[in-house]
Order: sequence, then C-alpha cells, then structure tokens
Amino acid sequence: MSASTAPVPATTSAPGRKLLDRVLKARELAVAAVLVVMLLATQLSHTGFLSQQGIKDLLLNATILVLVATGQAVVVLTRNVDLSVGSVLGISAFAAGDYLHGGGSPWIAVLYAVAVGAVFGLLNGALVSLGKVPALVVTLGTLYIVRGIDSVWVGSRQIVAADLPDGFVDFGHDGVWAVPYLAVLALAVLLAVGYWLRHYRGGRELYALGSSPEAATLAGVAVRKRVLTAYVLCGVLAGLAGALYLARFGNVDSATGNGYELTVVSAVVVGGVAFTGGAGTVYGAALGALLLTSINSVLPALGVSSVWVTAINGVLLLLAIAVDRVLALRVAAVLRKQAGRKRSARYA
Repeated sequence: MSASTAPVPATTSAPGRKLLDRVLKARELAVAAVLVVMLLATQLSHTGFLSQQGIKDLLLNATILVLVATGQAVVVLTRNVDLSVGSVLGISAFAAGDYLHGGGSPWIAVLYAVAVGAVFGLLNGALVSLGKVPALVVTLGTLYIVRGIDSVWVGSRQIVAADLPDGFVDFGHDGVWAVPYLAVLALAVLLAVGYWLRHYRGGRELYALGSSPEAATLAGVAVRKRVLTAYVLCGVLAGLAGALYLARFGNVDSATGNGYELTVVSAVVVGGVAFTGGAGTVYGAALGALLLTSINSVLPALGVSSVWVTAINGVLLLLAIAVDRVLALRVAAVLRKQAGRKRSARYA
C-alpha cells in the first residue's frame, strides 16, 4: 500500500471544511478537558486514585474499548454501524482461549482470534455493500447469529486463567511503570489507523463516502470496496480485542461481550464521530472510550453506586447526539451565508 495524492471528492467548500475541522477539534478538546478535570477532581478527593497502580488500571480498563471503538469509528465514518462487535469480541476471545487450552502458541491464538473477527467483518461488509441491506438490520442480525453460535459452541464451558499459558496472562497485566503493554499495543493500532485515514486515499475516501455517498459515487469512489474494507477492519480489531480481553481477564464464557456494542457506539459518538458519517477521528473515539471507562472507576471511588454508570453513559450519548445536531445546523447556516455572499459579490 502506498500513499496517493489523487484528489478525493470534496463535499463542502474549503472554508466550510476548515470550519468543520475546527469544530471537531473543539469537540475532542472538550472531551479531553472533561476527562482531565474529572480525574483531577477525583484525585483531590482520594489522593491514591492516580497512583501508579491506579493509572495502570485506568489504561487497562480502556484498552479493549479503545480498540473496538477505533474499528467502529471507521465504519461510522462511512455512514454505517456495526452492532455485532460485542458478540464478535466474545466468540474471538473464546476461540483463542480454546486453542490455547489445547496447548497452542499464543501468537497463533491471537492470529486465530483476528481471523475469526475478519470473517464476520467480511460477512457484514458483504451484506451491507454488495447486498445493499441496511447496516442496522445486517449487524443486528449477525449479532444474534454470532451470539447463537457462541452459545452452542461454548455451552457451559469456561476458559479460566489456569487454562492459559503464564506468559500470555502476564502480558495482559504487565507493563513499563504505569503503562501496560496492552495500552502500548492499542496506541500503536490507533496511530496506524489514524495515519491511514488521514494520509492514504483509501482512508480519505471513507470521509467523502460518509459525507455524501451520491457525490462519492459520481466522483469515482469505489463505494462498495470502501464499505467492505471498513467492516473487515472493524472485525479484525474486534477479534484482536477479543484476544487481548482473554489476556487481560483470563476468563471467557458464552456471555463475554454481551451488551458491549452499545458502550462502543456511545464511546464513538461521545468522542465526536458524527453518527451521520463523514466527520470525526479515531482519536476522538479513543478519548470517548477513555472517558466512559474512567467513569466506571471514578464513581465507585466517589462512593456512587455503579448502577448509575449505564445511566450516565446514556446521558452522555444523548448529549453528544444533540451537540452533533446543533453543530451540523450551525455549519450549514455558515455555509449558506458564505454561498450567499459569493452570489451577491458575483452579481454586484
């Protein structure tokens, strides 16, 4: 794969695009600011919260969600969604654990989990891009299909840490000072995907596709190929997250990953990726994931019942959607004013 300087169809004017970029950066900075303030306030109340072990736990808790949110963000950029990521994570984790329980190599186990995720990503992508079935319907269907396969295959079995190689489990907990190896791996994946989206034609075309599928098609973008690529990448990252989940927790059963897809979608939208496609970054999605997982740690530290976590996540999701709508209307209004000025100047 090589970088290309070929133009990508523009769906907004240059001033409009610059305005949109500034708005998105402001969204990401706002999420980062909320995260920092929340952590510092908790630290002031509980001085040991941001200890070496506390920071390590925060990063470990966020790692899995960051990986899956990165893949989900790529799909959402194309104006689609993948609701099957939680189920794919669960079946990939068990696939890797079952292989390791039989004496397999950890490296092969990770590749096995990634391959399982890629297969389901390919299935979702083919149905959405080639079959032209709505993404919500397709991925909701595969969610239940994967969960059913998982239940039949796993049954009442359970993979525990004692069934796994010591080195594999150690990798899921060890690190350098307060930075776990899993977080370093997740950061590397995040930077690689972010670089691809920004500097490669295939990545940039996902933004064009999400902004206006019709305009992208007229401009010669291979729409089906790009949508398929986004889903396969999402499946690959869900599979990788499944393997790392196994290393992190050392425990997998048929319920692993249930309900995870809603948390992932929340992280992506809260992080500034527009659910209508074409806007946002994987870095924002990662910030959203870090914010949501940090809330899970902050509330117990403040003595708040963990039952409020789900409610707070829902409130953040609704706020993010409302902000997206308001910003979209303001950007559209600015673009209309600019177009009106240009017309007035032309006929003056």
